Amino acid sequence: MEVLYFLIPISLVFVALGIGVFFWAVKSGQYDDLEGPAHRILFDDDQTVGRPSESAESRLPNKKQSPEDGSGEV
Repeated sequence: MEVLYFLIPISLVFVALGIGVFFWAVKSGQYDDLEGPAHRILFDDDQTVGRPSESAESRLPNKKQSPEDGSGEV
C-alpha cells in the first residue's frame, strides 16, 4: 500500500508532462492541417521544371521489331 504514495505523484507528473507536450504541439502548429498531406499524396506531380535529362523511351531496353506485326517481340 505504501507504493501508492510513490506511484500516484509519479503518474500525476506524467499526466502534467503529457498535457504540457500536447499544448506545446498545438501552439507550435503541429495540428494545423491534418487533411492536406493526405489529399496531396493522391495528386500526381508530373510537371517537370526545365528539361528532363533523358526520355522514358531511351531508358527502355532495345527491342527488335518484327517485320510482320511491328509488335517488337521476336
